[in-house]
Amino acid sequence: MRHFTTLLRSELWKLLVNPSTYIAAFLFLLIMGFLFQLILVDYASDPKEENPSITFFRLFFVPVFFMVPLLTMRSISEERARGTIETLMTTPVTATEVILSKFVAGYLYYAVLWAFTGCFHILFYSFVQEDSLFDPYPIIGGYAYIAVSGTLFLSLGIFASALTRSQLVAGIASFSLVFGFIVVGSYLEDLALPFLSLPEWLDMLAKHTDVLQHMRDFSSGIIDTRAIILYGSCSLAFLFLSILVLEYREGAS
Repeated sequence: MRHFTTLLRSELWKLLVNPSTYIAAFLFLLIMGFLFQLILVDYASDPKEENPSITFFRLFFVPVFFMVPLLTMRSISEERARGTIETLMTTPVTATEVILSKFVAGYLYYAVLWAFTGCFHILFYSFVQEDSLFDPYPIIGGYAYIAVSGTLFLSLGIFASALTRSQLVAGIASFSLVFGFIVVGSYLEDLALPFLSLPEWLDMLAKHTDVLQHMRDFSSGIIDTRAIILYGSCSLAFLFLSILVLEYREGAS
């Protein structure tokens, strides 16, 4: 891992000089600001017991669907299409360093974008100035879940990009993997036929992979270590698969 820092600096520099980076950031903040405004308008017209911050975090999947493919679809596929990945792999770097540098760079950018949304909560509570509404635990729990789940979503995108040299195919594959994990994982129990009882192992799997329930728990201030283990182990598995794919494809070429 001697060259990891050098590769990471290179990946971060690519993000900073790429205009699409700022376009993606602008669109992300615009969409999240619009959603937060809608939540506040609905809350003002019909006050609810649920904190507006909780409702905001439970819509986390909306930007995830398009941000993860945008951040990761170019990571490996673009370099393979340009032929630069072959040149990179001939230098004294390992596939592990290449994959991890791209993953960490994308994850840092993903985390920074979400960190900027903290301004929404700061502005809201500074103007409202009602102690009854301010509850730090949903905000802490919501951002903790985003930080944990982001490792898996970004690893899915890196894996999709390692499979192909086409950015379009990588983006579609990344979207499909993230969509499948969030939607299918959350509604696995509902997808079963109503007249069939789920096997015990499938029922347990449905409960452990319920992404929306995980967010509900975290945004309510309940930190579930089972969810942390799930996302951590799955992200490591997909990063390992990405390393194997990169080594195999470059070794075969």
